Order: sequence, then C-alpha cells, then structure tokens
Amino acid sequence: MRFRNLVVIAAVVAALAGCTNETLDTVNLSSVKSKTDYQLSSKMVSKMRELGMQKTSPIALRIFKEEGTLEVWKANTANRFQLLKSYKICAWSGKLGPKVKEGDRQAPEGFYPLYPHQMNPNSSYYLAINTGYPNAFDKANGRSGTHLMIHGACSSSGCYSMTDEQIIEIFALARDAFKGGQESVQLQAFPFRMTAENMARHRNNPNIEFWKMLKAGYDQFEVTKRPPAVNVCEGKYVFNQQTDGKFNPAGQCPAMSTPPALQMAMANFEKDYRRDYDKALKKFEGMVWYEPSEAERKAIVAEQRKGRELAYAPTGNSLDAGKLMKVSDLEKKLAEQKAAEEAKQAALIQKEALEKATRDGANVPVPQESPIERPVQQAAVETAPARKSFWNLFSKAEPQTAAPQPQTPQQQPAVQQTGADPQTPAAEKQPGTAPAEANAQAAATPAANAAATTHQPVTEEQPKKRPFWKIWGN
Repeated sequence: MRFRNLVVIAAVVAALAGCTNETLDTVNLSSVKSKTDYQLSSKMVSKMRELGMQKTSPIALRIFKEEGTLEVWKANTANRFQLLKSYKICAWSGKLGPKVKEGDRQAPEGFYPLYPHQMNPNSSYYLAINTGYPNAFDKANGRSGTHLMIHGACSSSGCYSMTDEQIIEIFALARDAFKGGQESVQLQAFPFRMTAENMARHRNNPNIEFWKMLKAGYDQFEVTKRPPAVNVCEGKYVFNQQTDGKFNPAGQCPAMSTPPALQMAMANFEKDYRRDYDKALKKFEGMVWYEPSEAERKAIVAEQRKGRELAYAPTGNSLDAGKLMKVSDLEKKLAEQKAAEEAKQAALIQKEALEKATRDGANVPVPQESPIERPVQQAAVETAPARKSFWNLFSKAEPQTAAPQPQTPQQQPAVQQTGADPQTPAAEKQPGTAPAEANAQAAATPAANAAATTHQPVTEEQPKKRPFWKIWGN
C-alpha cells in the first residue's frame, strides 16, 4: 500500500512538471474576496525579484493579434523592460488590420497610453481596462469607435478579451505600477511580430503601409527595451523625436531629430533587417498568405466552447487558421468567397423585400405557372355554352336537339322564386336600398332582366307591352 501511494505521488509530480507556468499560476477566483484588491501570487513576486524588478515598477503591454498573445513587460532596476509574463488572448474579433469605424468589429492596432481612470473595476466583463481608442492618431485620420477594452469573460466585439483569471492578474499588475508612480502604461497593439519574415509574408496586405509605420516604434522598443516616446503629426506616428516645436496630430510636423545613439543603433538594426527581408522574399516567392476570417478562426477552437456558457467565445489565432498559398489558388478562393457572399446578399435582399411587401399588405409576387396544358380545365372551357350576342336577339332561334325539361319550383329563375317584378324599379322591391344603387344594379345586369321578362307570366292586371322590335311590324 505504501509503495502504491509513492507511485501515485510520483505521477502527480511528473504531471505538474510538464505544466506551463501559466497553468501553475492560474488564479482560483473562488478564493478571491475582492477582485480589485487581489494580490499577486508568491510565485509571480518571486519571479520579479529574480529579474531585478520591484513590485511597483512600471509595466508595458504588447499585443500580437496573429498569434493571439498579450505580453506584460516590466522595468528592472536599470529601467530596461523585460518580459514578465505572456498570456494567450481568449478572443479578439475581426481580422488583422486597424479599427477604422464604429461597428466594424476590428480590434485596435497602434500605440495607446493607459491611464488610471481607464481602469474599470465595475465592468460587466469582470474587470476591464479601456484602451483609449480613438487616440490622437485615430482622430487625426477620422477613425471612430467607443468602449474598446481589454477585459475578461472571453467574448469580443472589437475588444481584446481574456479569461477572468487572466484579467484579474493583468489588472493587479497595472494597479501596482500606478501605485509606484507610473503615469501611464503603454499599450502596443500589433498585427504580428514585425520580423523580416512576417513583414515579407504579409507584403501584399492592403494595410502594409500602416504596419510599416508601426514597425518603426516596434523596432525601437526591440533595440532599446524601453517604450518609445510617441507623438503624432501630419496624421502619422513619430517615435523618440526631439524638437523645440509642438506636435499637432493633424498639422505639419515640426523640425525633428533622432538622438545620435539611437540613430546609430537603428542603422545597424536596419542593415540586418534588410538582409533578412531579402532572404524571406526568396522563400515566399510565388506564395501569398491567406488571412482567415473570424469564423474560420472560431472553427478551429469550437471544442473549447463545449460545456461553457454561451458568452464564452474563444476565437483562435490566425496562424492556425491561415496558410500560405499559390497566387492562383488564392485568387480562385477569393473569387469563390465573393460569389458566395453576393449570393447571400441577394437572398437577404429578396427576403427583406418579401417581408416588407407582406407587412405593408401589398400583393406578394407569385411565380408564373408552368405553360404546360391542363386538360381538365381546357375541357371545361370547350364544353361551356357560347354567350349569345346582343345582335342575335333579332335572329331566329336555332332548333334545339333536346326537348326542354319542365322546371320544378326549385329550378325556377331567382326572379320567380323571390316574386320580384322586373318591370318594377328595384328601389321599390328592396327596402333600405337607395334608388341610385338600385338603378346601378339594374343597369349592371340587363341580360338577366331581359331573360326574366321573357319567362315572366303576364297577369290580367298588367297590360301587355309590345316588344320593341315589333315597332317596325304591322
């Protein structure tokens, strides 16, 4: 028995050894009394000490959409930032590329300062940090949107959504940095890590020029390991620029200069980058990257939703759902997607038109019937008696082949059954009917009245009237 227990313990230790740091560091929310006062784990604090960081030293956040990663960097005693922890983003909506307008479901890309007042402890998504979108660059370029957050609940419509366990830790790291005197936390949101190979892989993306502008700030952080000073002028980002003038986001840039030490370091960095980029171009020659849709990203992580609340909606990452393709294959795929989308839109428009017509009481268009003959209906038309024209009243009646059958009282004309006199005005025989209406009814059915007159028996009280065609007779 004792030997068996030792085996079980050894198995548990081995399993724990294979876990990631994030798994071991997962917060147990059931034991948290106050989410805003949550204190970082002893393991996290111990890691800070090993890296030469104070608990309240400044932090910076970096997001990489394509791989679905949020990184927390923290300053050490030399004021150089080191990676403290990396989190897997649970959900982000849209595709690679910046947010442009309200409702486009895009998550922001760019450089955003996060201030203490942007921390929201009362968020409906557990905890939230407002990104501050739109920033000065976004406003200068006419971009719009509101309430773009980093929050919990793993559900996104333009935000970067984490799990509740992740956001409580990120929130605590930012809170402690503000307590240490940091005025704002820099959020750097990128489509991907801006390496030479990734830039070459995405060289055909319509957002490439915007990404090249962001890359200048990305590169400077990579070289200096300090968040760059960010300004905006002429509707563009500028980084670590010295000037005696003022930066106007929509106005002309003032005279600027790059610090000599930074300029030299960036020149060496750029030289290596150009070499690696040319090498990557040869690697991807004739190939292009297919950027997956949000639906395609969700499909690869659909299993994660099972057994969870409906609001829990992980989206997966673009690296797993996208792929390199030949140019011809991508063109074919995009053409098929466009045709399917157009068909979908046409069906939607038709459905809306039908619903509107029904709602407004208009006649709903009915598809025309097939022109194939229907024998039963045609036979009925052929056997129907021909209608006698008015001029045939002056001709002799055609001989009948069949003798007329005597009429029973039930077969008598409607006029005889009711006892109505066709010689008498309808208004006199129909109480409550206006004379004008009666005259209209009489005029509408002259043939019926004439037929009734022909079969109406003549009584002694009614003088015989001479038929009008006998005016020309003796």
